[in-house]
Amino acid sequence: MEKKFVIFLLFAGIVGGGYSFNQHRKAHDDQGFLTLYGNVDIRDVLLGFRVAGLVKTLHFEEGDQVEKGVVLATLDKEPYEKALAARQAELAEAQALHENAVKIYERTKTLVKKVTASESDFDTAIANRDATKAKLETAKAQLEQAQISLNDTEMHSPDKGTILTRVREPGSVVSEGTTVYTLALDNPVWVRIYIDEPNLGTIHPGQKAVVLTDSGQEYQAKIGFISPQAEFTPKNVETTQLRTSLVYRLRVVVDNPNNGLRQGMPVTVKIKK
Repeated sequence: MEKKFVIFLLFAGIVGGGYSFNQHRKAHDDQGFLTLYGNVDIRDVLLGFRVAGLVKTLHFEEGDQVEKGVVLATLDKEPYEKALAARQAELAEAQALHENAVKIYERTKTLVKKVTASESDFDTAIANRDATKAKLETAKAQLEQAQISLNDTEMHSPDKGTILTRVREPGSVVSEGTTVYTLALDNPVWVRIYIDEPNLGTIHPGQKAVVLTDSGQEYQAKIGFISPQAEFTPKNVETTQLRTSLVYRLRVVVDNPNNGLRQGMPVTVKIKK
């Protein structure tokens, strides 16, 4: 029995010594680093059509990765194709009227010189030429707008990212600007953290940092923004020492997130002093 007790004490001493050594090593590793806690922020975009219409197709589901410029959804194009055809016909008519008015103007100018046409006839020809030119320019502008509206029946991804939400379905009638998709952009990805005033002087924009997730993933980062205005610490800050203090908000930009960071994810940020 006494022998077992001695063995137990020896084992306890080894374990305790190992724990003490690990704690000492951890403290040593943290020396020279400022450790802060925060959450991941990812910019998202509400995507809608620039024109109203009937949703014809939606090409992606929630969670799909999309590239910049890819077509995400389309509206029924038929009304806009008809409008474009009408504007094209109006332009052709305006072009013909203007060409005819120019011919009459040139002929009348010649006749005035030969005194076979009156000044009043010449003034009328000038007015008609100018009026048809104005109508021609209006027709050109209307045709250009009709083409833009037709192009806007396709929704394109503004950047590379992930579909967060799919708000509408084919058959829905949407107005201009109605949200159809929410897109989370792959970049930029940053971490929102807060720092107290005593440590504020140890950091600066561009300073390197390391972002650590609870799963052990490590990301290189740098300080991108330091708020010039102090604020009371938000309730979700995880360090009890800061909750009742005035702090400054920091934005730490992650260099290469590789889709490993998620909106709101809690992370640890280490900044070398």
